[in-house]
Amino acid sequence: MLEKIDLNRKLSKKEYKKQQSKLQRGLYDLETAAWKAGIPSIIIFEGWDAAGKGTTISTLTQRLDPRGFKLYPIRGARTYEKMHPWLWRFWLKLPNYGEMAIFDRSWYGRVLVERVEHLTPGREWRKAYRDIVDFERTIADDGYVLVKFWLHISKEEQRRRFKLLEKDPLKRWQVTEEDWEHHRKYDEYLLAVEEMLERTETEWGPWTIVEATSRWWARAKVFNTIINALDERLQEKGVLTEALAGEDEDYVEEVELEAEAAAESKEDTDEA
Repeated sequence: MLEKIDLNRKLSKKEYKKQQSKLQRGLYDLETAAWKAGIPSIIIFEGWDAAGKGTTISTLTQRLDPRGFKLYPIRGARTYEKMHPWLWRFWLKLPNYGEMAIFDRSWYGRVLVERVEHLTPGREWRKAYRDIVDFERTIADDGYVLVKFWLHISKEEQRRRFKLLEKDPLKRWQVTEEDWEHHRKYDEYLLAVEEMLERTETEWGPWTIVEATSRWWARAKVFNTIINALDERLQEKGVLTEALAGEDEDYVEEVELEAEAAAESKEDTDEA
């Protein structure tokens, strides 16, 4: 599956900047409409280390109403969480109706890092595929919009990004020995990813593979995928989405320009 992905797909920074304000404003309007319609949504970000999950999420949430979403960076289960069924800690993070939950990694760690690093017995991670499909079917049947991303880069691109981060004294802390160990096991992880995508691709929880070599292409694709998913669900409910009336356009433009300037200043120091 992943060998057929064209990782050379690109979007110039100039073209992306032309779209950014419209995409952010469109997502904000849809967040507001989903809140009013009581439609909950879950956005999952999975992908390779250094593929750009964090910076993509940062851009995604920059113009959202913070009252309407929660961001969950997922790490290994804590001791008390291991005393419950393994999906219990994720059930507790499901958003209220009308709200959005964004997962920076998710329950898919069960069949990725826990599998490859032998943190979970084979019998348990193999059973997790069925657990995940059933879990996602349950929340989809309850009206949740489920959007799942895999941010994909090559082994060579990942190594290049690690090296760039290590050269920056302000960012080298982001690359650990564990990251390099995962990099050395890229092919093992690739097999796990392929099986994960194949066995958890469903009508109610489809995967979107994001070609992430170009961060501008990746961000635009993520925005458009979420916008289309929310818009489709709102239309199913008979809700017409439109820009909020009564806002001062000059003020909106000023806020957007300030946000873009701040983001651009940060992005210019990031990896290409």
